[in-house]
Amino acid sequence: MKTDVRVTGGVVRGEAATDLTVFRGIPYAAAPVRFGAPQPVRAWDGVRPATDFGPPPPQSGYFGMDRVGEEGDDWLTVNIWSSELGGSLPVMVWIQGGAYAFGTSGLPEYDGGNLAHGGVVLVTFNYRVGLEGFGYVPGTPANRGLLDQVAALKWVQDNIIAFGGDPDRVTVFGQSAGGGSVAALLAMPRAAGLFHRAIAQSVPGTYFTPELSADITRECAAVLGRAPAELSTVDPRLLPAAGDAVMAKMGQFADRWGQAAHARIPFAPVVDGDVLPTTPWSGVTGRVGLMVGHTRDEQRLLTALSGMLGDITRAQAAETAAVFAPDSRRYLESFPDPDELYEVVRSDWLFRMPSLHLAKAQIRAGGRAHLYELSWPAPGMGGLFGACHGLDVPLVFGNLTAGQPATLIGDPTPEAAAMSAQLRTAWIAFATVGDPGWPTFDTGATRLFDVEPTVAAYPEQVSAQIWSDPPCVLDLVAGDDAADPPTTPRR
Repeated sequence: MKTDVRVTGGVVRGEAATDLTVFRGIPYAAAPVRFGAPQPVRAWDGVRPATDFGPPPPQSGYFGMDRVGEEGDDWLTVNIWSSELGGSLPVMVWIQGGAYAFGTSGLPEYDGGNLAHGGVVLVTFNYRVGLEGFGYVPGTPANRGLLDQVAALKWVQDNIIAFGGDPDRVTVFGQSAGGGSVAALLAMPRAAGLFHRAIAQSVPGTYFTPELSADITRECAAVLGRAPAELSTVDPRLLPAAGDAVMAKMGQFADRWGQAAHARIPFAPVVDGDVLPTTPWSGVTGRVGLMVGHTRDEQRLLTALSGMLGDITRAQAAETAAVFAPDSRRYLESFPDPDELYEVVRSDWLFRMPSLHLAKAQIRAGGRAHLYELSWPAPGMGGLFGACHGLDVPLVFGNLTAGQPATLIGDPTPEAAAMSAQLRTAWIAFATVGDPGWPTFDTGATRLFDVEPTVAAYPEQVSAQIWSDPPCVLDLVAGDDAADPPTTPRR
């Protein structure tokens, strides 16, 4: 059965089943001008089918993402799952991760049916990634991927009533780069009032200065034989390969790009003073309710993907501590095993401590924060990955057999289903009433998600003591004079 709904731009026709109506590929902005800010959606005549996901923005080739979906430049689309078109349900808006280099809302792991059946209107959407979304290009606005997110949230405010959603109860949630985006939105004046609660899962601590981002963009452009200002003349589908080429050789730039090079991270939100005035740790206002957390073994999957799991030498572990830790000596004393040291330091630097400090910043700003750690070890792949990065995605969405993250689960067991129910219940409760089911972090409480969930003091105390300060904005290495100052982006 088909269902028609009028939205900004015209009428869309979705698919209705007995208990759920789904709309896919609805434009929330016009097809973007190259490296421009998102513009209002263009009206269409007649009824627009909304049964297929829109084309993804150009994707990095990692994990085969450059082969995902159809071609087209109408990248900026939303998808909606609703169980009650005439209702006034809380709304959950998902921002997918992907290292700010890949990610599209049409992946099977992001199917919103299970969450929508829990009593929310579930929204997913595409935003620009890689050079298109986060490259620092002269004469263009910075953080175009974040501006896309703001545009999507504005569209939700204007249209979600038609899908049974309450625009005064919007929760934005995301994982990894999506969690970093949620954190950035908390500090962005442009996003104020567009959402009322936020769930930040595994927040990466990587935010760049304009100088660092401009220098990385310059190297990406050089791969294509262009200057940064000429990137708008390049076929957008060629840009991700340039980003991948630079990512593959980032170790060569460690003396210029520092930690970003060591971690092979070419893209991140830019603290440009305008779109993103400051970091989340200094810019969060406390006016939006926050749930934030991480997995226990964030780095394990990433180490496995690099082929180094179980083979970390003492020298490699010591170098990691020296590069990323604020106090390498304390790490070396606390974690003598090289594999554990390597994993803990990188988990802390990239995800765990940024997430913890976001909760602390929220409390300092006078807001409510609920902190959690996912401790349940993934049973898939012989239990090799522990409670690794990305394990929360199939559990939160309840998609235990669909998409790449489901391989962390393996054959779904009653235990895995129960863990998924735990997380979905908490996420939906927070979106509905602002209370996920455990005390706020100002009491010292942390929810530990395991087969038997508990509430305890934050478990990573050694790391928390070492990281007394929040992450710094990543910059060119001090003393570098290889790069000219970047051209200020257009406001």
